[in-house]
Amino acid sequence: QVRLVESGRGLVQPGGSLTLSCAASASIFSINALGWYRQAPGKQREFVATSTKGGSTNYADSVQGRFTFCKDYAKNMAYLQISSLKPEDTAVYYCHTVVNGRTYWGQGTQVTVSS
Repeated sequence: QVRLVESGRGLVQPGGSLTLSCAASASIFSINALGWYRQAPGKQREFVATSTKGGSTNYADSVQGRFTFCKDYAKNMAYLQISSLKPEDTAVYYCHTVVNGRTYWGQGTQVTVSS
């Protein structure tokens, strides 16, 4: 069983930056892939970014070039560095992984982009 806990929620002005954190209860070195998803009010949860054990990282087109996925293997932490924030980035951001065929989600952390 893997527990994921996000942090870093905030209210940010358009154009601002924020870093979200995801603490994993298991060694992320052994996890094939970690991902970030988000869900805006009234919308379905959508893919944001994923990083594999092999070092490959993929981003949704809407965040490419603005979001950066980082991992700290020593701390079992994943980070999502987000910059040039737009109002449409407002959402609850979730950390995600699949281990042994079982899907795990964190509780989510709120990001609000507003002036």
